[in-house]
Amino acid sequence: MAGTDDAVATGDDALYVLTAVLLTPAKFPSVLGDDYPEACSALGLAPLADGYGLVLGQDGDGARWTVVVDDVSLVAVAIASWDCGMEYDLSPDENSMVSALPGWPLALAVSAPGVPAPHDPAPDPDEDDGPPLTPPDTETWGPAQRRLGADEIALQWAEWRAQIDDGQFVTEGADESTEGTEGTEMTADAADGDDKPTDATNDTAAAESDDDTTAPDEPHEGIRRVLAEVRAYVDSPPPLGRVRSAFASGDARTLRADGPGWSMVARTDDIAFVLLDDEPGEVLPVGRGAELPGLLEALDKMAVRPV
Repeated sequence: MAGTDDAVATGDDALYVLTAVLLTPAKFPSVLGDDYPEACSALGLAPLADGYGLVLGQDGDGARWTVVVDDVSLVAVAIASWDCGMEYDLSPDENSMVSALPGWPLALAVSAPGVPAPHDPAPDPDEDDGPPLTPPDTETWGPAQRRLGADEIALQWAEWRAQIDDGQFVTEGADESTEGTEGTEMTADAADGDDKPTDATNDTAAAESDDDTTAPDEPHEGIRRVLAEVRAYVDSPPPLGRVRSAFASGDARTLRADGPGWSMVARTDDIAFVLLDDEPGEVLPVGRGAELPGLLEALDKMAVRPV
């Protein structure tokens, strides 16, 4: 988090910097969209190949402003320094400023001391800036909430992974072609350890004996749809940023894929988690099985990576 001594000149006033985020093909606020062009469009920006830095702060009257700069490296260094607990004076040159947008696209719980409480700036009659930026509504389940949920899983992988027993994915006698595509279902607040995963599907293999006449359930339809769309990404690349690869422990990578109505988070050496717009608050784990490793490897090869 920035210090409020940092200031960016914005015309006749200065911006007291509160924080900054990157808006690049490999790293962008996922609440803004499923891919990089969509996130840029939410802010009225062209999807430049090198991306942008977003500097969020308040002016001397306390009004919220988002300053867009094209000096991505400067913003990246500032964020890395703050993450390490170091001070960094983020003061982009005016020549790097692309625009100053009223409002904040993200919710902030901090404010600058010595100025009025955060509020939207008054409309400028000489400018056609449109309505101020506002954070997406995450109080009800929808695309923004689903993507935020996927963000949390990626950040807290170990906690979510600890909720899953690999034995849930494969039942003795299962057809290898279906292993790993059968999900279990757990609520989005299961990471605190209070809720246990519950079976969403059963094995698709035939009954083990003639006496067992219980009909098997079909694999989770939502998971099958997501895996089919993810496979299609390998053959026909989606919009930039739909598939991203980030560092993980060891030699593994954390993969993030998004699409219309769904998000997937996976480790290249492990399983995957799927979230759906159609299933509020549910997290659907996908077992590794026979097909997932190859799919994740192919996705990692085509994914956008941080520079």
